[in-house]
Amino acid sequence: MKHPQRPPALGPLLAETTDGDPQRLASIILNSRPVDHKGRYLHWDQLRHRNPPDGLTHEQWWLGISLSRQATARPLPPVDKDGDPFRFSNIDRIQEMLHRIDQQASGRILADDLVTDPRSSDRYLISSLIEEAITSSQLEGASTTRAIGKELLKSGRSPRDRSEQMIFNNFNAMQLAESMARGTEPLSPEVVRELHRAVTVDALDDPADAGRIQTPDEERVAVYAPETDMLLHRPPPASELPERLARLCAFANGESGEGFIHPVVRAIVLHFWLGYDHPFVDGNGRTARALFYWSMLRSGYWLTQYISISSILRKAPAQYSMSYLNTESDDNDLTYFIIHQLRVIERAIEALKGYLTRKVREDRKLQILLHDSPALNHRQRALLGRAMRDRHQRFTIKAHQRQHRVAYQSARTDLLGLEDLGLFIRTQIGKEFVFRAVPDLFDRIEDLTHR
Repeated sequence: MKHPQRPPALGPLLAETTDGDPQRLASIILNSRPVDHKGRYLHWDQLRHRNPPDGLTHEQWWLGISLSRQATARPLPPVDKDGDPFRFSNIDRIQEMLHRIDQQASGRILADDLVTDPRSSDRYLISSLIEEAITSSQLEGASTTRAIGKELLKSGRSPRDRSEQMIFNNFNAMQLAESMARGTEPLSPEVVRELHRAVTVDALDDPADAGRIQTPDEERVAVYAPETDMLLHRPPPASELPERLARLCAFANGESGEGFIHPVVRAIVLHFWLGYDHPFVDGNGRTARALFYWSMLRSGYWLTQYISISSILRKAPAQYSMSYLNTESDDNDLTYFIIHQLRVIERAIEALKGYLTRKVREDRKLQILLHDSPALNHRQRALLGRAMRDRHQRFTIKAHQRQHRVAYQSARTDLLGLEDLGLFIRTQIGKEFVFRAVPDLFDRIEDLTHR
């Protein structure tokens, strides 16, 4: 990770371009767009390595692109450390991506029965919350594997170390954000601190730091590259944080008078804003991503609760960091970060499509086998589906209860019923019953369907 090269200053470029040929600048402006010929919104650090249009130097090419961007850009409420506003250009590519997200995340194009049927939607909601909790924590340094993280959240046991505590906290924070989005309470600094507290409780060196913004009398946190410890970002002074947080909340609630901003762009700006201000000792990234989910769900993008943006970000964490650096190094142009996050959302939706396709295939196969078995309910079918995919998996009443959000007695009846049918074997470890599938599960299910 390294800082992108800052673009050349426009003042000298303007003077150089107009010197001796006033018509040259007009020609460059008339033939320039905010993007290159492939529609890419390139930073100077990328553009300087590509071939400019015929007759132009790299600097003249950049001058035309920059002036075109400034002509279409609009200021946003967040400001940098010098008080200058961030801005973004609503280019065609952004509008196209927003249109697709509008169709899929708030409409019914992706509304498969698996996520709209109340009998199964909770199961997929919990799976996505688990995935987001794990990968969001891993982005921030948690070392626990996905398998252990899933076992932790599904079993309901207590975390054993800080990494597990981070995952456990993220899961609870995501549920809190979902609950907050369903309510009518506007976002406030107290609510943001409550969200941070949920993310960091029992996972900080000083427990008192959970839910507390930094103060001027302490050393200010900064962002460093994990592999080199190079300084990437020094956030605003702590003395400004209360006012900044209040302004962030006003923007989140649509109270800052900036006019219409697309709800998805608003959620992305909130994500960036909290990350840029970095008001807490630790857990800023996790809190920013939880705030993004809150904003999306609050605006009616219901499918957001089933996707995991952190699982996409973790595949290319350097691109995530670079989108921040590109924005800060190019006169606060938030377009870079917005485009990156829109790509992430679209990729997360595509991942959900693939996930649902697999689940539909698995569920239909199981339904064909079990359609003549009225004694089995949808939760028992789900247990059998998981057991068929992993014959070594163990099931407990408490984990099944948590997975499906049902009463303990209902979960107990489900598992004991599968034992009575000869599909599960029960053992006891300590005071807890543990269930596993019989070795010949598929054959037993076929026998069951032909009784």
